[in-house]
Amino acid sequence: MVLWRHGRTAWNVAGRVQGSSDIPLDDVGRQQARTAGEQLALLRPTRILSSDLSRAFETAQALSAITGVEVEVDQRFREMSFGVREGLTWQQAWERYPSQMEAWVSGDETQIPGSETHELAGTRFAEGLQERLDERADRVTVVVAHGGVLRAGACAFLGLPLEFWHTFGGLNNCSWSVLEQNTHQDWMRWRLTEWNSGTLPLPVLSDDELEDADG
Repeated sequence: MVLWRHGRTAWNVAGRVQGSSDIPLDDVGRQQARTAGEQLALLRPTRILSSDLSRAFETAQALSAITGVEVEVDQRFREMSFGVREGLTWQQAWERYPSQMEAWVSGDETQIPGSETHELAGTRFAEGLQERLDERADRVTVVVAHGGVLRAGACAFLGLPLEFWHTFGGLNNCSWSVLEQNTHQDWMRWRLTEWNSGTLPLPVLSDDELEDADG
């Protein structure tokens, strides 16, 4: 399963929080989507899932145009809402909402009016993955979404405790992360094999793989 962040937007360049605001790709973002799509097409994806927001959907369409695989849209993959912060830069948010921002960076995400917590966003994203999961090991699913919800959603899907989520860095525009099933076990287990990558996954040659095979 490939978790792919959308291409660049004008708000990315300006440092404005996008969240659930529907901001389109800019020209650079469209080229990023085409270039990355050419690489991901080599994985021969069998499904392409996407957030309904245009910056993700347009990125997904770039891959669809190459592979012929139809894009399936699911609102659960859209970016988390940042409430009144959307459209503001980090500095502007601190200037307008200092006490709420102080609470937010201290771990209380409920104080920003209209915002969604990482936990809630991660849960809905993970539920969307579980519902649409194709467990056949020979299938490749590409999920096109957004930086915040991809990080929270991947962690929730893998069952990582909330306090561990901040150890995962942000995702670059049109980079991707890879989740693979461990097929050496009698039961299926998902694990993270690449994070914030721009290269195709390669077979891992290590002692860890042998240990997995031996149980």
